[in-house]
Amino acid sequence: MTSPTPDDNHLRFPIGRPQLPTAPLTPAGRALYLQQLAEFPALLKAAVERAGPARLEQPYRPGGWTGRQVVHHLADTHPNLYSRFRLALTEDNPTVRPFDEQAWAELPDVAVTPLAVSLELLASLHVRWVMLLEQLSEAQWQRTFYHPRYQTTSTLEQALVQYAWHGRHHLAHLGLLGA
Repeated sequence: MTSPTPDDNHLRFPIGRPQLPTAPLTPAGRALYLQQLAEFPALLKAAVERAGPARLEQPYRPGGWTGRQVVHHLADTHPNLYSRFRLALTEDNPTVRPFDEQAWAELPDVAVTPLAVSLELLASLHVRWVMLLEQLSEAQWQRTFYHPRYQTTSTLEQALVQYAWHGRHHLAHLGLLGA
């Protein structure tokens, strides 16, 4: 992957960068993001079908990942994100483990695993994830974890917004295929 340039920022971040809340959300405010997490697997499946097999083997921007890599990246990343919620709910401000997303996207299974495998994984994971989040108390939403790569502490509410954005961000990447 080549280094990004200022000119391709609109391709790297087609929906912009995430805007995290600085104050607690209302239950109605959280509901929007919970809905986005719940709907994500179906939207991803539809985006994969719209793109078609040939375009999924192309990068969504010069030097970027292919559509195939994006889909498998989501299946690699979202279980990690789900685990961060579980860690924060059971430990006091745990440090989460980052991983090299680029290296994972280049592992040999990405080229040979059918996209349906990752789509099914995400569908099941998101059902479980949303079911967990729908049970959280107001106090639990304010629990935190620490991310050493970014040197930030996030509340679970902020993580909800970030991770709902993550799905929409990559859906927009898939929408760029063939654009």
